[in-house]
Amino acid sequence: MAETTPSNRLPSSDNVWRLLITPPAPGAWNMAVDEAILSTAGRGDSPPTLRLYAWKPACLSLGYAQPFADVDMERLMARGWDVVRRPTGGRAILHADELTYSVTAPLDHPLMQGTILESYRRLAAALVAGVRALGIPVEMAEQAPATGASKGPVCFEAPSAYEIVVYGKKLIGSAQARKQEGVLQHGSFPLTGDLTRITQVLSFPDEQARAAAAEKLLGRATTAQTVLGREIDWETAAQAIAESFRRELGICLERGELSAAELARAEDLLQKKYAHPDWTRRA
Repeated sequence: MAETTPSNRLPSSDNVWRLLITPPAPGAWNMAVDEAILSTAGRGDSPPTLRLYAWKPACLSLGYAQPFADVDMERLMARGWDVVRRPTGGRAILHADELTYSVTAPLDHPLMQGTILESYRRLAAALVAGVRALGIPVEMAEQAPATGASKGPVCFEAPSAYEIVVYGKKLIGSAQARKQEGVLQHGSFPLTGDLTRITQVLSFPDEQARAAAAEKLLGRATTAQTVLGREIDWETAAQAIAESFRRELGICLERGELSAAELARAEDLLQKKYAHPDWTRRA
């Protein structure tokens, strides 16, 4: 583990985190697992957890309160893609060629204390360091866009405060939920692929509006491959993010697995919530 300065080091009881690297999975399962970890890590039955994962098949995820009417289901099904509703806010993301991270910890954990933006900033510092280690000169978006600056259905149209940008374009989008059980923050780091694919499965009044949305998206968001001119494989990106969390947050990451209780809870959440139309179509 990289050395940390005393000012960055957490109390020993908060210092040991679990690192989960889980295989690519359908969107409903990924969201069920994140919430299952929240229920155990939040009450202290498992350590605070950094999870790194991917999605298979590609999946459109909607924010907690986003209207389901934003989805063009005929187009989505024709492509064989899934749809799921996240437990966190924000707008639609197409999860395809990306690294997804989630951070789960109790509400009173030192890294989560204070306002949502304060905890966002701490985690963003680790993300920035990890992406810079890959050769991408990213920065934090220090301020959110003005209210009403972007009202479209696509999450990557504009950065929020402390999200990750490069050359003025959004690279990593994140969302956080604070529940009684604890804090869950997860986010999307697109490595490659055509970002405008998402506009093909969202509802627009006509094809002109769809094309305009695709053009706007390319002007405001990017991928690692577009910036670097070459691909970064998933394993390399995951290693860089894990190492930056160790170093920047002063934590000890220990590889682990989902517990039996977490697997059982995830299966229950899958059947009763994330794979159920009552949840997916709730708004």
